[in-house]
Amino acid sequence: MGTHYKGPPDIRQALDAYIKLVRASESVTSRVIRHLDDEGLTVSQFGVLEALFHLGPLSQRELAQKILKSGGNVTMVIDNLEKQGLVKRERDAEDRRLYRITLTPPGRKLIKNIFPPHAEKIASQMNILTKDELQVLGHLCRKLGLQEAEG
Repeated sequence: MGTHYKGPPDIRQALDAYIKLVRASESVTSRVIRHLDDEGLTVSQFGVLEALFHLGPLSQRELAQKILKSGGNVTMVIDNLEKQGLVKRERDAEDRRLYRITLTPPGRKLIKNIFPPHAEKIASQMNILTKDELQVLGHLCRKLGLQEAEG
């Protein structure tokens, strides 16, 4: 389903593509993240665990940038992960004003166990596309994502 907007053709085309992009993204995401409820995790909590697992300890600001969430949202996410014993805050050795967020052993074990099936689920959802189509899609999404915001 595209747009019903009756404006100029170039704007209708952009709106139509945007609607399809968002609907496809939300559709795939909803199928991929179903298992997170079984683990008692939100999408943001999973994102934090995944970032820490693959990148190592990060500051809250770095985590916010990685998972595309506000600093306040990330603080709440980390608070909840800390209560579950999955992450801990540690003072940065070089800049005592900063805290580094690190995985605890239970957090590392959890993400190590759930990430591979998660990645497989994503791959199974994307296998409708050819390798060339995946490459083009990746390129186009990156181009859109890196576009400078208009003022």
